[in-house]
Amino acid sequence: MADGDVAKLKEEHKATLDELAAASEKLKELKEQGVKGEEVNKLADSLVKLKDALPVELLSEKDQKKRLKKMAAEARKKEAREKAAAKAAAGGGEGKKKKKKNPDTSGTVFVNKTPKGEKKDMTGEMSAAYEPPAVEAAWDAWWEQSGFYTADSEAAAAVGPEDKFVIVIPPPNVTGSLHIGHALTCSIQDALCRWHRMTGKHVLWLPGTDHAGIATQAVVEKKIMREANQTRHDLGREKFLEKVWEWKEKNGAHILNQLRILGASVDHSRTVFTMDDDRSRCVTEAFVRMHEDGLIYRDTRLVNWSHALCTALSDIEVDHIDLPGRTLRKVKGHDPNKEYEFGTLTSFAYKIAADDGSGPANDAADAEEIVVATTRLETMLGDTAVAVHPKDPRYAHLHGKKVWHPFRKCAIPIVTDDVLVDMDFGTAAVKITPAHDPNDFACGRRHGLEEISLLNDDGSINGVCGAPFEGLMRYDARILVEEELKKLGLFREKNSHAMQIPICSRSGDVIEPRLKPQWWVSCKGMADEAVAKVRSKELRLIPESSENTWFYWLENIQDWCVSRQLWWGHRIPAYKVVSALPEGVTGEKWYVGRNEDEAREQAAKDLGVDAGTIELEQDPDVLDTWFSSGLFPFSTMGWIGETEAAAKDFEAFFPGTMLETGHDIIFFWVARMVMMSLQLQKKLPFFEVFLHSMVRDKFGRKMSKSLGNVVSPEQVIDGISLAEMHAALEANTNLPPNEVERAKEGQQLAYPEGIPQCGADALRFGLLTYTGGTGSSRDVNLDINLVASHRRFCNKIWQATKFCMMNLGEGFSPEADFLEQAADGKLALAMRDRWILSSLSHACVEANAAFADYNFSKVTDIVHEFFYERLCDVYVEVLKPVMRAAEGDNASSEDIQARHLARNALWWCLDVSMRLMHPLMPFVTEELWQRLPGRPAGAPPSIMIAHYPASDVFDKHKAQEGVEAETKALRNLADKEADTTFEILNPLASSMRSLAADFKVQQSKNLIYHLKATSSASRELVASCTSDLSVLSKAKEIHVLAEDASELPVGSAARIHDAELQIFLELKGVVDPAKEIEKIGKNRTKLTKQLESVKSRVESEHFHKMNADAQEKDRSTLAGLETQLQGLDEQEAMFKKMAEDFQK
Repeated sequence: MADGDVAKLKEEHKATLDELAAASEKLKELKEQGVKGEEVNKLADSLVKLKDALPVELLSEKDQKKRLKKMAAEARKKEAREKAAAKAAAGGGEGKKKKKKNPDTSGTVFVNKTPKGEKKDMTGEMSAAYEPPAVEAAWDAWWEQSGFYTADSEAAAAVGPEDKFVIVIPPPNVTGSLHIGHALTCSIQDALCRWHRMTGKHVLWLPGTDHAGIATQAVVEKKIMREANQTRHDLGREKFLEKVWEWKEKNGAHILNQLRILGASVDHSRTVFTMDDDRSRCVTEAFVRMHEDGLIYRDTRLVNWSHALCTALSDIEVDHIDLPGRTLRKVKGHDPNKEYEFGTLTSFAYKIAADDGSGPANDAADAEEIVVATTRLETMLGDTAVAVHPKDPRYAHLHGKKVWHPFRKCAIPIVTDDVLVDMDFGTAAVKITPAHDPNDFACGRRHGLEEISLLNDDGSINGVCGAPFEGLMRYDARILVEEELKKLGLFREKNSHAMQIPICSRSGDVIEPRLKPQWWVSCKGMADEAVAKVRSKELRLIPESSENTWFYWLENIQDWCVSRQLWWGHRIPAYKVVSALPEGVTGEKWYVGRNEDEAREQAAKDLGVDAGTIELEQDPDVLDTWFSSGLFPFSTMGWIGETEAAAKDFEAFFPGTMLETGHDIIFFWVARMVMMSLQLQKKLPFFEVFLHSMVRDKFGRKMSKSLGNVVSPEQVIDGISLAEMHAALEANTNLPPNEVERAKEGQQLAYPEGIPQCGADALRFGLLTYTGGTGSSRDVNLDINLVASHRRFCNKIWQATKFCMMNLGEGFSPEADFLEQAADGKLALAMRDRWILSSLSHACVEANAAFADYNFSKVTDIVHEFFYERLCDVYVEVLKPVMRAAEGDNASSEDIQARHLARNALWWCLDVSMRLMHPLMPFVTEELWQRLPGRPAGAPPSIMIAHYPASDVFDKHKAQEGVEAETKALRNLADKEADTTFEILNPLASSMRSLAADFKVQQSKNLIYHLKATSSASRELVASCTSDLSVLSKAKEIHVLAEDASELPVGSAARIHDAELQIFLELKGVVDPAKEIEKIGKNRTKLTKQLESVKSRVESEHFHKMNADAQEKDRSTLAGLETQLQGLDEQEAMFKKMAEDFQK
């Protein structure tokens, strides 16, 4: 977890942490005193409760393991309970049925025989079971080949922004592969693009990859070392870059293939790479223009320096590790057999110097001194001052004096500084190392102090102090400095000290602040404008809570170091004069130009010499990767393009509509795009930013390779065994062996049975169920079991559609204007038909509203509820008698007409459902939509360009026949009477099934119900729908009793459904009370034995010696057994009463 996240958690839970620390200390004292008994047990219990109140990230590694095991066990129990409940609900109390199993296809490997780019053959029979590999094959290639992904700049330029949807993909690093977080990004963006495309908008979703300077260079450097035992310096810059381009061409397409697997409808014809020729030209142009505007300058300032990579790093490439105190750890570039000390505060003395600066004022051991403290003792070699507070009376007599540096043998000044010095902390004297600490650097600039760098680029000590320090690695020098200070009598003390250390996320090296001449971007003015755009709501951030982060970062922004000491990247277009300078001109002279000739002309003009006499050398450094990424919204759209097509693209697609990305890069990428667009284009790059949450594992932990909880989209789509996951870890040469073992433990915990094959549709749907709307900011705690459950939903869609098409019959063609006629009330529809069409209308209207609000979770709920709970569980069931009644020669014309209308309603429900779900699950919906019989003439060739049901109609669909009429009809099909009817029938049927289940009645038996209504309206409504109610309640007969009915069948079970309705179920001849009482007796005996065993354990004197988790488990078990026995008593009383009633 990032240090900022941990810090926030610590702040949020400060009171609990303080209470926990106090309780832990108290418990330790009691144990040391030998105290036992109730006081210790109570304190131990309170510790457990306090730990339970903390998030898992704040626990120790041992407690984390305990918590996660407990959570995993609870998750398994919950899953078992949910499965049992679902089984009971599905069976409604029936006895066990043998289900016909689908053919076992687990050992079958699907082979896609469709030629690439051609449409899949849909004439064959549907498979018995839903198989994701078969369903998801071939469609993406056909969609791409058919041009459905391609944006037309001519057409887009001719319409206004309301008829377009333009978005760029956050370019993933070319070095890697998409992880589950990328899959969330892809799922959200593709859902939006498919929805907007289906409304008739011109959609451009532009894909690309980032050159990832540091990561890519590191990968290729490791490769050439492994294969040829060479460094990049052995090859030279030109040859090394050839190797990088070879690697990129070979491996760079992997991510784009992953996008295809996920069904991302990106315009592949416009795929960009941040170092292709067009993007490189844009980078150079941006740098030159910003330099001309005075925003880019060269200065020597502090940077994050990685000695392992020998380059400056951006803040996002630096992690921070919290140390509780003294800690030993190995350090990159140092002796691999040694561990070095961190997390200590070392105090040492500077002796007051003689006035002439020739040495200490007094050589005596008790000579006047100033004691300072530091966590980085080696940096004292570069100290250039000691600071005290101007109002501190302890040091007033030393103002203007100096102290003697014992190793550099020179006097350094005592300065007064009320910004840096806290009079209440320590000795209130601070050592100042301007070249190696940000606060010291600022202090040094305030006082004009010398800036002495003490390190070489590789982390070794330079010659600033000479022997014995020169050449030592910095942490070896730390040890020697302490030893030498002790020899000189200047060492005072060393104490354990909580602190953070900055770590390079790429190499694991400890980052060092270092003074380096670099190129910088002045950000203040651009940041102010970006803040103003959000405050004025010209730029909308979603969720709105992100505005606080935006304002915090940009109102406290520092200038941006854009130099990187790498070879792979955009080489900085700055040139240094290396030929002799004219007389009187001193220092380095740098010139910026689009090429060397342009820079030379500038130099000649500035220096007043002939251009032919000037020799230039280009800066070897490259630009920070985020510089090119900051240009992405317009560098990808034809900015400064040299063709007419590029100019048309820029006119058609810039600015974009919105940006969608993770909230973790709001500053590093989003803000920089906004700032650079406002600077270079004088307009916003987009008008909305949707920031999705981070994907964590089901326990709420950040995805991390070392934790073993990282999964790739392919592992979820294709499935993977635990053994295969372990093997993949072992093959990862970037993880050290101890982390591999830890990761295996994490995999065992998170995925004990591996990951089942889910398919891309289920993965997308599962990720979107977690993604709320404009007010949502919660992280996604991804449970793979939930994704697997959505594979079952896909199977339900498959099986239900297959069943429905069987009932439509061969050659069925729906009435093209059926929805319009139904909305106008021109059809004699049954109440069930009116209800399902009304439900369809509500689903369409609500889904569009949810998409507009970026509430993908709500969209998934809407389509799941309509298709599963309404269409499948209710409408398809009540249609079965309707279909049967119209069969045979004796069917009446009314029955045949009812079936005809029902078939039309069913067909349109299937067609519209597929379109509703398509942006979420593109593959299965295309496959099934293509199989629907009798699509009207003129229908689109693909579901992805069909109209989204009930949405507003935009440019591309305005001329499409029937779209406006269908949209109007779907919005007008809402039927309050039908809604009300089934709002009564569905819960009533559920109550009837529940009553049967209470008495353990198998619903396969011929059940007879009697319903009594207290009002004529309720009685008439139920009486008019008894045929549908019989199906839903699984009843043989339903009798609606007269208002004054008093006689009921003997032995009926009764239930009050609500204030209007009572339910009576005839049980005589259905249930044998004596047998049920006998079963209860046997079960009671078994449970009583278990209860007595647990109770004896709880009441024993040893119980309080057990750990808190075990105690809680036993108490919970005891309570559960008591509840079960109480339930058995109630059931026995019920069956005894039933036996008495049967005898009357």
